[in-house]
Amino acid sequence: MATCPVCEGTFFVDEEEVEEGDIISCEECGAELEVVSLDPLELEAVEEEETKEDEEEETEM
Repeated sequence: MATCPVCEGTFFVDEEEVEEGDIISCEECGAELEVVSLDPLELEAVEEEETKEDEEEETEM
């Protein structure tokens, strides 16, 4: 079982099927999570990087 760092919901992750650096989705809230450690299983929220278009839109407002 894994705990989502975003919503704190728990869901099953087959630790034999994932590797460090893999991106998985939380079954509860849909957040993208990176596997940062396997023993113990540790997940970290993936922050969306702003694209250049997003930055331009913000400066235009």
